[in-house]
Amino acid sequence: MVLSTPAAAGQAFRFMRQSDVRVQQTSPLIQVHNLEKTYRTSRGALTLFTGLELTVNPGELVAIVGQSGTGKSSLLHILGALDAPTAGTVHCASTNVAALNPREAAAFRNREIGYVWQFHYLLPEFSAIENVAMPLMARGIPRRQALDAASNWLKEVDLEDRSEHRPGELSGGEQQRVAFARALVGNPRLLLADEPTGDLDESTAGRVFDLLERLHVTHGLTSVLVTHNLDLAARCTRTLRLEGGRLHSFLPPVRPS
Repeated sequence: MVLSTPAAAGQAFRFMRQSDVRVQQTSPLIQVHNLEKTYRTSRGALTLFTGLELTVNPGELVAIVGQSGTGKSSLLHILGALDAPTAGTVHCASTNVAALNPREAAAFRNREIGYVWQFHYLLPEFSAIENVAMPLMARGIPRRQALDAASNWLKEVDLEDRSEHRPGELSGGEQQRVAFARALVGNPRLLLADEPTGDLDESTAGRVFDLLERLHVTHGLTSVLVTHNLDLAARCTRTLRLEGGRLHSFLPPVRPS
């Protein structure tokens, strides 16, 4: 049976939560305290973060800006259990991510995190619908059910008529919309987006961000976005600037209309 909406797909699978439950949550979804991250290089130690603090509450859309090389992507990797801190505590989606072993971290990412990158990283030999279904099949969901849910998410991002196309047959904006569907098909609580519009022209970037905003609200997400685009950052709940190894409140300039 084909499910009529992503919400209906959530009812079909026990692992999927409902958005109205999320909005009732009041404790922070992300809580980072005294974070430090140091990399060992051939030229010595490279310290990105020192005493970094971050709190993100349910429902927030938070932008992180800063110069290249300050560690914005590295911070997202730590939040998403793709990297471990050198010191400090990182609680994300009720989980101490720093304490996870590799298998636990992979399961946590699949269950709790939707990740969108600057490059879409779609598998070129698979169709759009198959790419979107991959996270569900990785959970052991039967292929037919996973494809049903993926079909509904392609409708959600206005790509129902492109479901059988491979990534190379899609435009850049369409590829990124497929990437959003893939990130959210498992109904995660947290969306992490690393320069999701960085490879797109201004017009397409605006449309993709419109989609991000709509999905964020409609599905009760908590979202953290890394961007160099201050116009898009100004549309977020709040903006933080990463500088000197710490996060600081930042008010992006508003472009005159």
